[in-house]
Amino acid sequence: MFVFEPAIATCKSFLATLEETSAAPFADQDFLNMFFKDVYKPIPLEYNLVLAMLWRHPEKVELEKVKVVHYCAAGSKPWSYTGKEENMDREDIKMLVRRWWEIFSNAAARAGGLTRPLMHVMKDAGGVKYAAAPSAAWSVGG
Repeated sequence: MFVFEPAIATCKSFLATLEETSAAPFADQDFLNMFFKDVYKPIPLEYNLVLAMLWRHPEKVELEKVKVVHYCAAGSKPWSYTGKEENMDREDIKMLVRRWWEIFSNAAARAGGLTRPLMHVMKDAGGVKYAAAPSAAWSVGG
């Protein structure tokens, strides 16, 4: 989540820092992390659960309180999930993927019901490289 107020001074500082910064693997994310290193405020897990937290620090995750899941780990996208991906054959992950599909299916039904069947046919044919997704914002409990 990025909250800002536009300012010429910030823009100039952005550009100057960009010129001085070497290339990074996660270009925009790494740049923003460096630029705002002194004003960084972490978002609580409740509003930004990165799936890696479930396998690295499961004791810190209270799934019933989670509102937003960030499917950023390699192989974690619900629309391509098989359960065979590294670290993904877990009951908590399976529950999150099922919940994502429930939300997606409901959104597809409201949009005419064609999205999910079409995507499955394309996926089976090897044609799905990217699929539009509903918002990741949801409540596990409701």
